[in-house]
Amino acid sequence: MRLKLYVTAGCHLCEDAQAVLVQAGLAKLVERVEIGYDAQLAERYGWRIPVLRIEPGGVEIDWPFAASDVLAAC
Repeated sequence: MRLKLYVTAGCHLCEDAQAVLVQAGLAKLVERVEIGYDAQLAERYGWRIPVLRIEPGGVEIDWPFAASDVLAAC
């Protein structure tokens, strides 16, 4: 299982999402993806961040989410 957390600089909600993933014990599985450097990612996630994508499968969870939401989706 791989987790991608789509974020951008200065986003306090993104930091909150990271804290939820730490609480769930999943922090080591998370790759933070900065959308600010990629026009396609910014277009796709700009209004939705933070967004957690679970691979394989491509399930995406928009913020706000709780640790229980993430664990249920995994």
